[in-house]
Amino acid sequence: MGKKDKRDAASKALRELQVDLSRLQKHVIKSGKKVLLLFEGRDASGKDGTIKRIVEHLSPRDTRVVALGKPSDRDQRSWYFQRWVPNLPAGGEIVLFNRSWYNRAGVERVMGFCSDEDYEEFLTTAPLFEQLLAHCGVTIVKYYLDISRSEQKRRLKERRDDPLKQWKLSPIDDAATKHWDDYSTARNEMLARTHTPFAPWTMVRADDKSEARLNVIRDLLTRFEFGGKDRARDLPDPNVVFPYDKAALTNGQIAS
Repeated sequence: MGKKDKRDAASKALRELQVDLSRLQKHVIKSGKKVLLLFEGRDASGKDGTIKRIVEHLSPRDTRVVALGKPSDRDQRSWYFQRWVPNLPAGGEIVLFNRSWYNRAGVERVMGFCSDEDYEEFLTTAPLFEQLLAHCGVTIVKYYLDISRSEQKRRLKERRDDPLKQWKLSPIDDAATKHWDDYSTARNEMLARTHTPFAPWTMVRADDKSEARLNVIRDLLTRFEFGGKDRARDLPDPNVVFPYDKAALTNGQIAS
Protein backbone atom coordinates (compact mmCIF):
# COMPACT_ATOMS: atom_id res chain seq x y z
CA MET A 1 0.00 0.00 0.00
CA GLY A 2 1.41 3.38 -1.04
CA LYS A 3 1.64 6.46 1.19
CA LYS A 4 -1.48 8.04 -0.31
CA ASP A 5 -3.49 4.86 0.14
CA LYS A 6 -2.30 4.63 3.75
CA ARG A 7 -3.31 8.24 4.41
CA ASP A 8 -6.72 7.70 2.83
CA ALA A 9 -7.29 4.52 4.86
CA ALA A 10 -6.23 6.29 8.07
CA SER A 11 -8.57 9.24 7.34
CA LYS A 12 -11.48 6.87 6.72
CA ALA A 13 -10.75 4.93 9.90
CA LEU A 14 -10.48 8.14 11.91
CA ARG A 15 -13.83 9.42 10.67
CA GLU A 16 -15.54 6.14 11.60
CA LEU A 17 -13.97 6.23 15.06
CA GLN A 18 -15.02 9.85 15.57
CA VAL A 19 -18.61 8.88 14.77
CA ASP A 20 -18.45 6.36 17.60
CA LEU A 21 -16.88 9.01 19.87
CA SER A 22 -19.93 11.16 19.20
CA ARG A 23 -22.17 8.29 20.24
CA LEU A 24 -20.04 7.76 23.32
CA GLN A 25 -20.47 11.40 24.28
CA LYS A 26 -24.25 11.13 23.99
CA HIS A 27 -24.08 8.17 26.38
CA VAL A 28 -21.87 10.10 28.83
CA ILE A 29 -24.26 13.06 28.80
CA LYS A 30 -27.39 10.91 29.18
CA SER A 31 -25.93 8.73 31.94
CA GLY A 32 -24.23 11.60 33.78
CA LYS A 33 -20.86 9.86 33.74
CA LYS A 34 -17.74 11.77 34.76
CA VAL A 35 -14.91 10.86 32.39
CA LEU A 36 -11.33 12.01 32.97
CA LEU A 37 -8.61 11.25 30.42
CA LEU A 38 -4.98 11.91 31.37
CA PHE A 39 -2.32 12.18 28.67
CA GLU A 40 1.30 12.00 29.70
CA GLY A 41 4.55 11.43 27.82
CA ARG A 42 7.84 13.00 26.88
CA ASP A 43 8.03 16.29 25.02
CA ALA A 44 6.91 15.83 21.40
CA SER A 45 5.30 12.45 22.11
CA GLY A 46 2.09 13.46 20.32
CA LYS A 47 -0.27 14.38 23.15
CA ASP A 48 -1.60 17.51 21.40
CA GLY A 49 -2.39 15.72 18.15
CA THR A 50 -4.04 12.76 19.86
CA ILE A 51 -6.26 14.99 21.98
CA LYS A 52 -7.15 17.11 18.94
CA ARG A 53 -8.45 14.05 17.06
CA ILE A 54 -10.52 12.93 20.03
CA VAL A 55 -12.28 16.25 20.62
CA GLU A 56 -12.46 17.42 16.99
CA HIS A 57 -16.16 16.62 16.53
CA LEU A 58 -17.34 16.47 20.14
CA SER A 59 -19.58 19.05 21.76
CA PRO A 60 -17.41 21.84 23.21
CA ARG A 61 -20.09 22.43 25.83
CA ASP A 62 -19.59 18.98 27.29
CA THR A 63 -15.90 18.48 26.52
CA ARG A 64 -12.96 20.33 28.03
CA VAL A 65 -9.25 20.17 27.36
CA VAL A 66 -7.15 21.28 30.33
CA ALA A 67 -3.50 22.25 29.95
CA LEU A 68 -2.45 24.21 33.02
CA GLY A 69 0.52 26.55 32.89
CA LYS A 70 3.26 27.21 35.37
CA PRO A 71 1.96 27.20 38.98
CA SER A 72 1.49 30.59 40.61
CA ASP A 73 2.98 31.59 43.95
CA ARG A 74 -0.34 30.72 45.57
CA ASP A 75 -0.42 27.35 43.79
CA GLN A 76 3.00 26.57 45.19
CA ARG A 77 1.72 27.27 48.72
CA SER A 78 -1.44 25.17 48.26
CA TRP A 79 -2.20 21.48 48.46
CA TYR A 80 -0.48 20.07 45.38
CA PHE A 81 -3.66 18.66 43.77
CA GLN A 82 -5.71 21.77 44.54
CA ARG A 83 -5.36 23.55 41.21
CA TRP A 84 -6.57 20.51 39.29
CA VAL A 85 -9.68 19.94 41.39
CA PRO A 86 -11.76 22.79 39.84
CA ASN A 87 -11.07 21.26 36.41
CA LEU A 88 -12.37 17.78 37.21
CA PRO A 89 -15.41 16.60 35.20
CA ALA A 90 -18.95 17.15 36.36
CA GLY A 91 -21.67 14.67 35.45
CA GLY A 92 -22.05 14.35 31.69
CA GLU A 93 -18.60 15.75 30.92
CA ILE A 94 -15.47 14.41 29.27
CA VAL A 95 -12.33 16.21 30.43
CA LEU A 96 -8.92 15.65 28.88
CA PHE A 97 -5.79 16.70 30.77
CA ASN A 98 -2.86 17.51 28.49
CA ARG A 99 -0.34 16.74 31.19
CA SER A 100 -1.63 16.58 34.72
CA TRP A 101 -0.53 16.25 38.33
CA TYR A 102 2.07 13.82 36.98
CA ASN A 103 4.23 16.83 36.11
CA ARG A 104 5.65 16.33 39.59
CA ALA A 105 6.84 12.82 38.74
CA GLY A 106 8.30 13.94 35.41
CA VAL A 107 9.59 17.37 34.52
CA GLU A 108 9.57 18.68 38.11
CA ARG A 109 11.57 15.69 39.28
CA VAL A 110 14.07 15.75 36.42
CA MET A 111 14.57 19.52 36.34
CA GLY A 112 14.75 19.92 40.12
CA PHE A 113 11.57 22.01 40.39
CA CYS A 114 10.44 20.12 43.49
CA SER A 115 12.17 18.79 46.57
CA ASP A 116 12.82 15.10 47.23
CA GLU A 117 10.25 15.28 50.03
CA ASP A 118 7.58 16.76 47.72
CA TYR A 119 8.33 14.10 45.11
CA GLU A 120 8.00 11.24 47.58
CA GLU A 121 4.82 12.69 49.02
CA PHE A 122 3.37 12.89 45.52
CA LEU A 123 4.10 9.27 44.66
CA THR A 124 2.51 8.22 47.94
CA THR A 125 -0.60 10.40 47.71
CA ALA A 126 -1.38 10.31 43.96
CA PRO A 127 -2.83 6.78 44.14
CA LEU A 128 -4.89 7.80 47.19
CA PHE A 129 -6.22 10.88 45.39
CA GLU A 130 -7.14 8.84 42.31
CA GLN A 131 -8.78 6.17 44.45
CA LEU A 132 -10.96 8.87 46.00
CA LEU A 133 -11.93 10.18 42.56
CA ALA A 134 -12.79 6.67 41.37
CA HIS A 135 -14.80 6.04 44.55
CA CYS A 136 -16.77 9.23 43.84
CA GLY A 137 -17.70 8.09 40.34
CA VAL A 138 -14.96 9.53 38.15
CA THR A 139 -13.82 7.19 35.38
CA ILE A 140 -10.05 7.74 35.10
CA VAL A 141 -8.16 6.65 31.98
CA LYS A 142 -4.40 7.30 32.00
CA TYR A 143 -2.40 7.15 28.76
CA TYR A 144 1.37 7.37 28.56
CA LEU A 145 2.59 8.11 25.03
CA ASP A 146 6.03 6.59 24.59
CA ILE A 147 8.48 7.49 21.80
CA SER A 148 12.01 6.53 20.93
CA ARG A 149 14.98 8.81 21.47
CA SER A 150 15.60 9.21 17.73
CA GLU A 151 11.96 10.06 17.05
CA GLN A 152 11.87 12.68 19.80
CA LYS A 153 15.02 14.28 18.40
CA ARG A 154 13.49 14.37 14.91
CA ARG A 155 10.22 15.89 16.12
CA LEU A 156 11.91 18.55 18.24
CA LYS A 157 14.01 19.60 15.23
CA GLU A 158 10.87 19.74 13.10
CA ARG A 159 9.23 21.88 15.77
CA ARG A 160 12.12 24.35 15.77
CA ASP A 161 12.16 24.56 11.97
CA ASP A 162 8.40 24.95 11.43
CA PRO A 163 7.15 28.56 11.93
CA LEU A 164 3.62 27.21 12.57
CA LYS A 165 4.86 25.18 15.55
CA GLN A 166 6.79 27.93 17.31
CA TRP A 167 4.16 28.12 20.04
CA LYS A 168 5.19 24.63 21.14
CA LEU A 169 8.77 25.63 21.84
CA SER A 170 9.89 26.00 25.45
CA PRO A 171 13.17 26.02 27.37
CA ILE A 172 12.27 22.56 28.61
CA ASP A 173 12.53 21.25 25.05
CA ASP A 174 16.26 21.95 25.01
CA ALA A 175 16.70 19.75 28.06
CA ALA A 176 14.47 16.93 26.83
CA THR A 177 17.10 15.03 24.85
CA LYS A 178 19.97 15.93 27.19
CA HIS A 179 18.09 14.41 30.12
CA TRP A 180 16.74 11.39 28.23
CA ASP A 181 18.04 8.86 30.75
CA ASP A 182 16.82 10.93 33.70
CA TYR A 183 13.34 11.10 32.17
CA SER A 184 13.41 7.34 31.60
CA THR A 185 14.26 6.73 35.26
CA ALA A 186 11.52 9.12 36.41
CA ARG A 187 8.99 7.54 34.04
CA ASN A 188 9.76 4.03 35.26
CA GLU A 189 9.40 5.02 38.90
CA MET A 190 6.15 6.87 38.21
CA LEU A 191 4.61 3.93 36.35
CA ALA A 192 5.67 1.40 38.97
CA ARG A 193 4.29 3.39 41.90
CA THR A 194 1.08 4.84 40.45
CA HIS A 195 -0.25 1.92 38.39
CA THR A 196 -3.28 0.77 40.40
CA PRO A 197 -6.44 -1.30 39.81
CA PHE A 198 -8.67 1.79 39.98
CA ALA A 199 -6.41 4.02 37.83
CA PRO A 200 -4.07 1.84 35.76
CA TRP A 201 -1.64 3.12 33.14
CA THR A 202 -2.14 2.31 29.47
CA MET A 203 0.99 2.53 27.34
CA VAL A 204 0.97 3.85 23.77
CA ARG A 205 3.83 3.26 21.37
CA ALA A 206 3.69 6.60 19.59
CA ASP A 207 6.53 6.72 17.04
CA ASP A 208 3.85 6.37 14.35
CA LYS A 209 1.52 9.30 15.07
CA SER A 210 -1.38 8.09 12.96
CA GLU A 211 -1.38 4.58 14.41
CA ALA A 212 -1.07 5.94 17.94
CA ARG A 213 -4.06 8.26 17.51
CA LEU A 214 -6.30 5.63 15.94
CA ASN A 215 -5.45 3.01 18.54
CA VAL A 216 -5.92 5.34 21.51
CA ILE A 217 -9.45 6.10 20.25
CA ARG A 218 -10.13 2.40 19.68
CA ASP A 219 -8.96 1.65 23.21
CA LEU A 220 -11.09 4.42 24.68
CA LEU A 221 -14.20 3.14 22.89
CA THR A 222 -13.70 -0.39 24.26
CA ARG A 223 -14.04 0.93 27.81
CA PHE A 224 -17.71 1.90 27.51
CA GLU A 225 -20.96 0.31 26.40
CA PHE A 226 -23.28 2.69 24.57
CA GLY A 227 -26.09 2.70 22.03
CA GLY A 228 -25.12 2.57 18.36
CA LYS A 229 -21.62 1.30 19.12
CA ASP A 230 -20.09 -0.42 16.10
CA ARG A 231 -19.71 -3.99 17.36
CA ALA A 232 -17.49 -4.83 14.39
CA ARG A 233 -15.08 -2.05 15.28
CA ASP A 234 -11.43 -3.09 15.22
CA LEU A 235 -9.90 -3.57 18.64
CA PRO A 236 -6.76 -1.62 19.47
CA ASP A 237 -3.53 -3.15 18.21
CA PRO A 238 -1.84 -4.72 21.29
CA ASN A 239 1.53 -3.85 19.78
CA VAL A 240 0.58 -0.15 19.92
CA VAL A 241 -1.68 0.17 22.99
CA PHE A 242 -1.29 -2.15 25.97
CA PRO A 243 -1.66 -2.19 29.77
CA TYR A 244 1.47 -1.23 31.68
CA ASP A 245 3.50 -4.13 33.00
CA LYS A 246 6.96 -3.87 34.50
CA ALA A 247 8.18 -6.49 32.03
CA ALA A 248 7.67 -3.91 29.27
CA LEU A 249 10.60 -1.95 30.68
CA THR A 250 13.00 -4.71 29.72
CA ASN A 251 11.39 -6.51 26.77
CA GLY A 252 11.58 -3.58 24.35
CA GLN A 253 7.92 -2.53 24.47
CA ILE A 254 8.84 0.74 26.22
CA ALA A 255 11.70 2.94 24.97
CA SER A 256 14.76 2.70 27.19
